[in-house]
Amino acid sequence: MNILQDRVDALLNRARREVEEGHLPSCQIALGFEGEIVVEETFGEATLDTRYCIFSATKPFVASAVWQMIAEGKVDVAAKMADYLPFFGANEKGDVTVEQVMLHTSGFPHAPMGPKVWGQSQSRREQMAKWRLNWEPGTRFEYHASSAHWVLGELIIELTGNDYRDEVHRRVTEPLGLPRVLGIEPDQQGDLADLVTVGEHATPDELEAALGVREIPATEVTEEAILRFNESDAREVGVPGGGGYARARDVALFYQGLLHNPDELWDPALLADVTGVVRQNMVSPDGVPANRALGVIMAGDDGLTHRRGMGRAVSPATFGHNGAGGQLAWADPATGLSLCYVTNGYDVHELRQPRRGTAIGSIAATCAA
Repeated sequence: MNILQDRVDALLNRARREVEEGHLPSCQIALGFEGEIVVEETFGEATLDTRYCIFSATKPFVASAVWQMIAEGKVDVAAKMADYLPFFGANEKGDVTVEQVMLHTSGFPHAPMGPKVWGQSQSRREQMAKWRLNWEPGTRFEYHASSAHWVLGELIIELTGNDYRDEVHRRVTEPLGLPRVLGIEPDQQGDLADLVTVGEHATPDELEAALGVREIPATEVTEEAILRFNESDAREVGVPGGGGYARARDVALFYQGLLHNPDELWDPALLADVTGVVRQNMVSPDGVPANRALGVIMAGDDGLTHRRGMGRAVSPATFGHNGAGGQLAWADPATGLSLCYVTNGYDVHELRQPRRGTAIGSIAATCAA
């Protein structure tokens, strides 16, 4: 495989266009290949050192620490979460398994955890004990935007005795030579890009023409919730399901780590499983089969790779996890490429943002041949 410069040029031009046309204040993009960063650019009001909130692209960092704990025998994914965290079993949650939590089939997608309680383990645990199920675990799939990974954070604390933010760094980012992504101290926040909302919402007619619906159901990922990550305490707490901060190069190198497994940071057989085997393929509320491995999403071969945020040109074995507002993060074992694209512009136009992601991901996938 070789990097194709004409395709790289097309990729950078596509990323640059959104900033030049005024749709975004800045963006940053990186391609990883053969264990290194081979393309890295920033456009707009930022530098290559600027770190961006990567939202749900944080989730695989947390999952990858849990993978190590599985290999060490500390975690059995078939076990009930309450076996490790007894407080969690309250309100009929006692049968929820670790695997269900990691596959978003655990039945509490809307469980609340806000700033008043998320700063301390004890208050988080008290809140989790109050959570109630929305539906029977294992019977359906609905994306748990933040709730499931709060539980994984407490699982890491319980089984290691260490703060989940520190443990993710100790186990994952530090061995890969990367900065920590979770829990940024106030005096270290000077290079974090402030989030801004941009654009206007799509009209009902536009939504109906593109998606067959006249409105998008509300979720916890609101404009207010997004902008909360401009607050110093939110950046410091390190929300495990969506509060990581990183440069595009950091995320692209993380995925190179998953492709190449330097020094066998993860058990090779387990890594092949958790990044290469679909464990649940239930249809989500938006009509797309989940194609979820244990902590990442797989592209699949059903022609819906773009609906999973990976563009139209990746191989079926591609795995990754995007974040709110158009953050892109994936690795393609067929080409050896990894992509990360991040922006601090939260585009509220429900169609422009996914179309942007599809275009950038599709071009990126063709940058090696």
